[in-house]
Amino acid sequence: MKRYIDELNSLELKGQMRQLRNSADYSELINLSSNDYLGIGATLSESSNKYDSACSSRLLTGNSDLYFQLENTIETQYGKPSLFFNSGYHINIGILPAVTNKQDLILSDKLNHASIIDGLVLSNANIVRYRHNDLYQLEQILEKRRDDYDNVFIVTESIFSMDGDKSDLKRLVELKNKYNCFLYVDEAHAVGVFGEKGLGLSEELNLIPQIDFIVGTFGKAYASIGAYVVCNDVFKKYLINKSRSLIYTTALPDNVIAQNISNFTKVLNMSEQRNDLRKVSHRLRSEFIKKGIKSLGDSNIVPVIVGENKIAVELAEHLQKLGYWVFAIRPPTVPQNSSRLRISVCANTSWESIQELPNIIFDFISKY
Repeated sequence: MKRYIDELNSLELKGQMRQLRNSADYSELINLSSNDYLGIGATLSESSNKYDSACSSRLLTGNSDLYFQLENTIETQYGKPSLFFNSGYHINIGILPAVTNKQDLILSDKLNHASIIDGLVLSNANIVRYRHNDLYQLEQILEKRRDDYDNVFIVTESIFSMDGDKSDLKRLVELKNKYNCFLYVDEAHAVGVFGEKGLGLSEELNLIPQIDFIVGTFGKAYASIGAYVVCNDVFKKYLINKSRSLIYTTALPDNVIAQNISNFTKVLNMSEQRNDLRKVSHRLRSEFIKKGIKSLGDSNIVPVIVGENKIAVELAEHLQKLGYWVFAIRPPTVPQNSSRLRISVCANTSWESIQELPNIIFDFISKY
């Protein structure tokens, strides 16, 4: 951490330290820092008693009291500082380029989300993508190359968005500690679903204190928009000063932030729905496998691997005609020859509503 602390100290000495201020503290002043060029946002604010349009970044006039409430709510649950971004995409393209340089190495799972890949491209770090969930190969790379770099970042999703499988977070924490690395875990598809309070796989495995960056999104199980990272205080301050996707993005309106606080709090107590979701997902995947239909994973994301693009598209269209809203996922989103249907089971998905799917898909695929 010395590198990051030293750089923050340097910014302080040079008078270049950024910090998030509460815009409500300046509400009585004449606002000469907004981008609300036509005054529409101010009109909306007066009519609804809310700052419906931020019209500025969080570092200028867009950082209302609700932002602090949201981050404090998240911090209380995780026991670590949090920082809110406009989306998971903003986080994944913003953090890795901010915290790495040419003397660093990023080791990224080969099936990480496109937003993580874009973050890798934007960074100046050296990049190695290890085979999906192949932690033996990951350790081989660490043994061979760790000492060649200042900092090494291991980057993974906890639940992978297209295969629905889990990363071995316990083993990744062991490797992180053994080789003195930072561990970055994107929990976009795990928050809300895993853990007693829905904080993700890191909560379920009691690993929150040992993971350096935990990313969660409001755009999935929390049914809103935005995302957050949980990290230590030094990294939080560092990202406020260095993460371009935070610094140069207009803040979200307060009604969105208020909705995030409400939804996050609500999800904490939805353990019954999480249990129902797991049961239905497991049953569907088991029925597919019994019929010889290839499926992967261990979550509510239940892929049906078809292989050929044409068959996947035709199967999706067939199911849509029968009343199932499902789509074909094809390369480059997934590897070549692994086109699939990505079935996402939700807590309000009853078994009765999907129990015929295995038979329908089996009959369709059998024609080929």
